Amino acid sequence: MSHIDENSDHETRATAEDRSALRLWLRLLTCTNLIEGHIRTHLRSDFDITLPRFDLMAQLERHPEGLKMGELSKRMMVTGGNVTGITDQLVDEGLVVREDNLKDRRAYIIKLTPAGRKVFKQMAEAHEKWILELFSGLSEKDVGTLYKLLAQLKQHVSVIAREHTPGN
Repeated sequence: MSHIDENSDHETRATAEDRSALRLWLRLLTCTNLIEGHIRTHLRSDFDITLPRFDLMAQLERHPEGLKMGELSKRMMVTGGNVTGITDQLVDEGLVVREDNLKDRRAYIIKLTPAGRKVFKQMAEAHEKWILELFSGLSEKDVGTLYKLLAQLKQHVSVIAREHTPGN
């Protein structure tokens, strides 16, 4: 279903003269875009849902007690307005519900409905199959090695990001 095009293949920008770190960054970005595009396409065609809506439901699945809108926004790294729009759609479809927050009258708690849990379970099972298919070109050992290397990169980038945060 997915294919490489000029918009998703950032790696085509790299040249042999570019430093290896830059080529690696472009390869990571390209892989991320290709995987995300594949998942978006399947979610749309198989479930008529967008990736942001799936992501919001995934956050709620991990938190059956529900989450405040602000917490959803922070976890999804999108604006509150985006979360509100997605939530409104899912409420209209009966997949999530807004409940009054007894601890904070200014905020609602968002939860999956039983129908939302059922639909999300189906989507999550399909999502896992798609991911397994996409990574099936790598051996288990290679997946483990790549996972460990990316953990090292994540740790290093996090340290640098904190050091370069204003006020530090």
